Amino acid sequence: MRLSHSLRSRFAILIALLVGGLSWLLGTLIGLDSSQRIREEVGRDLAELSYMMIDRLDRDMESRAGMLQVIGKLRALSEPDDIVEIRVLLDRLQTEFPSIAWVGFTDPAGTVLASSDGVLEGASIAQRPVYLEGKKGLFVGDVHEAVLLAKLLPNPTGEAMKFVDISLPVFAADGSLSGVLASHLSWTWADEVRLSILEPMQKRRNVEFFVISQDRTVLLAPKEMIGQRLHLEALAPSDHAWTVEEWPDGKTYLTGFANSQGHEDYAGLGWTVVARQSVEEAYAPAHELMATILLWGSALALLFAFVGWLLAGYFTRPLRQIAVAADRLSAGEIAVIPDIKGTHEVELLSQSIRHLVESLTHQQTALGAMENLAHHDPLTGLPNRVALEKYLPRAQQRAQAAQNCLALLYLDLDGFKPINDQHGHTAGDQLLREMAVRLRACLREGDLVARLGGDEFLMVLQVPSSDAQQQAGLIAERALKALSSPVDLNGQTAQVGCSIGGALWPLDSSNLSEVLELADQALYRAKHAGRNRVEFHPRRVRDSTPDTEHGVI
Repeated sequence: MRLSHSLRSRFAILIALLVGGLSWLLGTLIGLDSSQRIREEVGRDLAELSYMMIDRLDRDMESRAGMLQVIGKLRALSEPDDIVEIRVLLDRLQTEFPSIAWVGFTDPAGTVLASSDGVLEGASIAQRPVYLEGKKGLFVGDVHEAVLLAKLLPNPTGEAMKFVDISLPVFAADGSLSGVLASHLSWTWADEVRLSILEPMQKRRNVEFFVISQDRTVLLAPKEMIGQRLHLEALAPSDHAWTVEEWPDGKTYLTGFANSQGHEDYAGLGWTVVARQSVEEAYAPAHELMATILLWGSALALLFAFVGWLLAGYFTRPLRQIAVAADRLSAGEIAVIPDIKGTHEVELLSQSIRHLVESLTHQQTALGAMENLAHHDPLTGLPNRVALEKYLPRAQQRAQAAQNCLALLYLDLDGFKPINDQHGHTAGDQLLREMAVRLRACLREGDLVARLGGDEFLMVLQVPSSDAQQQAGLIAERALKALSSPVDLNGQTAQVGCSIGGALWPLDSSNLSEVLELADQALYRAKHAGRNRVEFHPRRVRDSTPDTEHGVI
């Protein structure tokens, strides 16, 4: 019997080692593959984030320069007869654009005639670059400190104030120089841009942004690094890219960067935006996945070892039967040892173990496929109701954090049933897939469109609170136009329309379920008001055909 117990223990240990080894091998391979995929994905995301920020900075700078160019062509400046009128104009400009810390108008000699809040009026800035360069033409200066101006402007934080100069000459009708329109933009504007881009993803990834000048001086970064020179081998003349880089602090980061390319007539200041995330944080999901696989592999190894111990007892039963038969033979109770076979059972056991290992290998793939099927419409590939229910709470949180609104647009195709009747359900399915493609094209980054069933869809839009309905209306009109274009169905042209009902959260209601109901009611009104139109709650209607008599836009 000792041989039997020894064989069972060895068999159980063998199974435990086999399953544990396979789990370790699979966990290691999957972890390495996941790390590689995560590194590439995060690297591309960081490069895209850097590009988004530098593009936003360039666009904002160009728009402010363009705004000042428009102001500089006003008659009040080209013929500066009324200083009070100019001061009122500059005060209004600063009020409307808080990022402008100071704006002033000088005479041709550089003396400030009028300025926002009266700061520096009567003072001469004739020796300052903002005047010297501005009288030559449009001037955009790099980030700098202005000690005198910082003392005269409110500074709640107490930190050193930094500015970006924009100035330009103002000419009279006869072409002579009337003066220089000069402004200082507060550099805190760049940090606001950083927060607006970074905040939506900060909960998932600890990402840091750096704005670096052309001479590699850090302009925007964590406080302890501002003003330092940053030398990284990765900073290359390419538009945007990413790499794994060791930083001066000795740590390794996934680093994405993008260089300023300017915008339209604005050539840019040679800034570079760098986004970084530590390798440990980037690879954390892969390490967690590996640990999970190893944990489950260990648990399964213990389970299979116990099963193997039981099965080993079953397989050693013929030996015990032979031993009993031998004892009986020795005692003379029987004449021969019975023929006991066990080969078939061993083959079955090996097949079972092989099938179980294969099951472990395909477990992750099967789970991923099932989750994808559960959250997407099989016909159009759009998110379904299940995905929508999970998405809406996250969309609310993002909207609250950004002080935005959610616009919910119910869409229902007009004239879809005749397509099915005339061309068949196959053509109807083809049309729905085409409608899904067009709806995706109407969305902006961060928006979602889901198929609710049949020919009904729902758009979820992130829109600013100040003009939420206008922004949502523009997207809705875009969708109307896109969906109404003819569709080629296997050589036959078909055309449908669309009715849209919209509501805004939290402007229409603080309860998202009620907002969904209001959007559904607005869709009902749009259907009964003539279709192919957009209607919001409360009743404000948009249509592709002007109708001033009924208030339709």
